[in-house]
Amino acid sequence: MTQISLRRRPRCGWVGLGVPSPRGGALHIAEVQMTQGPGTTPYPIPHAVQEAYGPADLSSTSLFGGGFINFGHWQDIDLDQPLTDHDRISSQQALYRHVLATLAPAPEPRALEVGSGLGVGCAVALKEYGFAHITGMDIHPQQLKRAEQANAELLARRPERLRFARGAAESMPFAEGEFDCLYSVEAAQHFRDLDAFAREAARVLRPGGRAVIASFFVPDGDPARPGRLAELLDTYTTGLDVAHSIPQLTSSLERAGLTGVRATSIGASVWPGWDRWLARMWEPGAWPRNFLRAYREGTLDYFTVTAQRPTP
Repeated sequence: MTQISLRRRPRCGWVGLGVPSPRGGALHIAEVQMTQGPGTTPYPIPHAVQEAYGPADLSSTSLFGGGFINFGHWQDIDLDQPLTDHDRISSQQALYRHVLATLAPAPEPRALEVGSGLGVGCAVALKEYGFAHITGMDIHPQQLKRAEQANAELLARRPERLRFARGAAESMPFAEGEFDCLYSVEAAQHFRDLDAFAREAARVLRPGGRAVIASFFVPDGDPARPGRLAELLDTYTTGLDVAHSIPQLTSSLERAGLTGVRATSIGASVWPGWDRWLARMWEPGAWPRNFLRAYREGTLDYFTVTAQRPTP
């Protein structure tokens, strides 16, 4: 087992833990017409997000792999056996499949992924779930550059089915009702304004369109939870992650006019496997191992949240 010293706390959570520099290459991200006021002004990238997803390519590290950046859905992986790199990538694919199956899209829908990273989840959606078109949106230009590189073959072969666009969850550069469905996998912990995100999600969905958000949240409204998370986890101390609560998110979606809002815990399928993977690199007591601790003490959990734009 490789042990990594954490005597010097990294600046932005995962940054500083031996993350390699990104690959070079030209940038050819699709230009999207700004059709609504909220999308006309560039939204600032929070400093911690800029640092974590700029020079650092988290997807290339042993924490993640396969182009994904999520904690994984480990339900079908035997945690009593030694874990492999294949298991790690499979867990991340499984989280996307769980979200996309929850979305239950109509035949050949147009979908938006909010916080698409390297776009490998977009590729899973296109290959396995019958989407007519996917737009992957990310706030960070270097992530979009990597997405184009990772999906170069698909973009060249089927450009009518996939595009990448720069935009923020709180300010989306799309027309009203442009998408049949919207999903986001492990990005909402970075959003700075849940009300703005919810309004934008409601705006870009067509009437009857569905949304699924999967990420980790404080499970209740206890005001002591954010402080406790900052004590346990560097990603909250540095501001990379924000201690949003599930009541905050569901209330924001409802205020935006979305209906059928429902939050479902999937923590039992996420945290034990994620901790088993982290145990390959860190001893108990190191801050990354505190995700499982936070879950067990009720401070943090992982959820899928579903909602729908009502029909007239």
